[in-house]
Amino acid sequence: MENNVLVSLKDVKKSVGSKEIIKGLSFDIHGGEVFGFLGPNGAGKTTTIRMMVGLMSLSSGEITIKGKNIKTQYKEAIANVGAIVENPEMYKFLTGYQNLLHFSRMVKGVSKQRIKEVVALVGLTDRIHEKVKRYSLGMRQRLGIAQALLHSPSVLILDEPTNGLDPAGIREIREYLRDLARKEGIAVIVSSHLLSEMELMCDRIAIIQKGELIGLQATREFVQGAGTKKVRFVVDQPQAAEKAARHHLKEGEIGTGDDYIEMIVEREDIPEITATLVVEGVRIYSIVAETQTLEEKFLEVTGGESVV
Repeated sequence: MENNVLVSLKDVKKSVGSKEIIKGLSFDIHGGEVFGFLGPNGAGKTTTIRMMVGLMSLSSGEITIKGKNIKTQYKEAIANVGAIVENPEMYKFLTGYQNLLHFSRMVKGVSKQRIKEVVALVGLTDRIHEKVKRYSLGMRQRLGIAQALLHSPSVLILDEPTNGLDPAGIREIREYLRDLARKEGIAVIVSSHLLSEMELMCDRIAIIQKGELIGLQATREFVQGAGTKKVRFVVDQPQAAEKAARHHLKEGEIGTGDDYIEMIVEREDIPEITATLVVEGVRIYSIVAETQTLEEKFLEVTGGESVV
């Protein structure tokens, strides 16, 4: 994936008057991944996305899409991008197919075979000739994605793709986007306020606050972290387990119960504690590490500012 960079931001800055609102963003987005873009209200997410698609100029820095500079090679760069914002607008009195046919006429080189391909890709083959007014919101979202994919883009940018969907529709879109990124090698960039859904959907996330990048890593690593965490060992001999684990603990207390011990330890110490307990003859039935949700971690790193 490291060699498959489709979107690259290098020291991107944006100033409005004397105020700098984007302060040197630098990161890469790869093909085959779902990339989450998060930040509190006013953090600069929308501004950054607008610059990525050429709707707003950069004050300095560089954005490239598939190696093409969005500023100096706009047509070549933007040809690689498909995008939808919230609920895609469709002609409800037309069928899904007629909508796609209409949009295909706006882009050179989109054949009827390509329309057939994207319809199959989004799973609408059986319903594509029905009028859009009969579609569920989830089906309209998929039709919108099909529209965005007509010209075979390498990058798909979606703002609130699950907005207004029920739980079944949200799951449907999430699984589809992950499948699309994996099978087609597309870079899917998602901005959403549903942090629980972003945690399930995204391979990596970037968090910006006040125009600065404050976090960029794999979603699982970001949530689980590499620091200290509370760990509970369910065992058959709590007293013996406490004694055996004591010399691994740098500070703090070891809590005990009828069938467990728990302590706050470094993540890297967990295997050593486990090995010590086994050597001492303590039977271990489970090891449970307390983990944060993406929402909890997000609020922690942004100082409690909510995402919008």
